[in-house]
Amino acid sequence: MTDCLFCGIAAGKIPSNKVYEDDTVLAFYDIAPQAPTHFLVIPKEHIASAAEISGENSSLLSHIFEVIAKLAGELGFRDGFRVVTNVGEQGGQTVRHLHFHVLAGRDMTWPPG
Repeated sequence: MTDCLFCGIAAGKIPSNKVYEDDTVLAFYDIAPQAPTHFLVIPKEHIASAAEISGENSSLLSHIFEVIAKLAGELGFRDGFRVVTNVGEQGGQTVRHLHFHVLAGRDMTWPPG
């Protein structure tokens, strides 16, 4: 998708503060953090939301959660963190690209604000 913010970030056309990257996923710090540690994990492939998960792309979800667990251990918050994804406008999704917010630290309330 050519006008997707997260596709632009995944392609390296838009800068981000990367936490992790491999061939299929990218993790980067949120530009408006809602917790002391707040980063996003996205698939590089454009999937609009969790509502588009199918048998053809569902293995990507297990990989995303493996990456989240790895980063939680490396960043020192394996014992407590939150993973959030929103689906659709009514679900609070603001960027139409599947993404998971990973939040750790004292203030992990959701939704923010």
